[in-house]
Amino acid sequence: MRNPRWNNRPKGSNWGEFGENDQLGRLNLIDQKKVLQGAAEIKVGRTFCLSLPLDFPGGNILSPVRFPPVLRPVVRNDEPYYNYEWRKKDPRLTDIAADDAVLLHTQYSTQWDSLAHRGSLFDVKGNGDCEPVYYNGFSAGKDVTMTEDQVVSANALGIENMAAHGVQGRGVLIDLYSRYGDYPRKEVGYDDLMRIIEEDNIIIDDGDILCLWTGLDQMILRMNKQPDVTLKSACAVLNGHDKRLLQWITDSGISAIASDNLAVENVGIDIPDCCTSTLPLHEHCLFKLGIHLGELWYLADLAKWLKENNRTRFMLTAPPLRLTGAVGSPVTPIATV
Repeated sequence: MRNPRWNNRPKGSNWGEFGENDQLGRLNLIDQKKVLQGAAEIKVGRTFCLSLPLDFPGGNILSPVRFPPVLRPVVRNDEPYYNYEWRKKDPRLTDIAADDAVLLHTQYSTQWDSLAHRGSLFDVKGNGDCEPVYYNGFSAGKDVTMTEDQVVSANALGIENMAAHGVQGRGVLIDLYSRYGDYPRKEVGYDDLMRIIEEDNIIIDDGDILCLWTGLDQMILRMNKQPDVTLKSACAVLNGHDKRLLQWITDSGISAIASDNLAVENVGIDIPDCCTSTLPLHEHCLFKLGIHLGELWYLADLAKWLKENNRTRFMLTAPPLRLTGAVGSPVTPIATV
């Protein structure tokens, strides 16, 4: 298989299989049938908000380059337009108004990664020269750009593609917290995950959105925007170095993965000599397969309700902001059961 952007695709990738210019990846599996399957999981009509407050976790312990949102008033009539009394302009008016602007790090709290969030150096032309590219061979510098003035834009693979497609279908939750608790941190491999899936009678089909509850969400809330370094070694994570686990992600047909932890997989660990990525699960999902990753979701209330009611499936609605050119986005997912 060839493409105008590439002659050679990564081993195990699905580049080109959803079309020459595909920018959705496995979200293509969320079709009308999948939406109806999600809707069929609504039995009682109860909803769960799956987002943390966007000023959580607080500080920047989890990521030194991401900070909480900052709200400021817009300026109107040459002054802050916040609790603004319109009688200043006309004494007859009784209106009071407020309008704000936000400085927002798009991946600080509950979020989706776009497919332009992580790429790799890869020999797309098959001539022995590696180039910086993203999913389906879109190029760093040509398709994902930054000007000299540091104006950035994912002209391909931006998060707006995910928003326009819509993220609404069937979610399936795996409860890792009940097995592994808060400490010590457990790296969940293929055998561990298969055991839980079997014991909990979990069925995962093509196009399902996989949600992993580790318990880190409730720990973040308990810390009340004053997190400490223990968060970085708490609760379960997937073992991104487990090749059988990565192959299962490929074979499972899941359309996206979301978790309540920082990166779905372990971060900040020593990189084995055989690995060429700091985040091999990110590389496998975002770069090779076009599987979007959701991080820092709030899954605790949903997970507990599902367990009490002997269920694992639900309707999930989770579109990102339609923020053109962004490589990530806050999200307020809603589960309906």
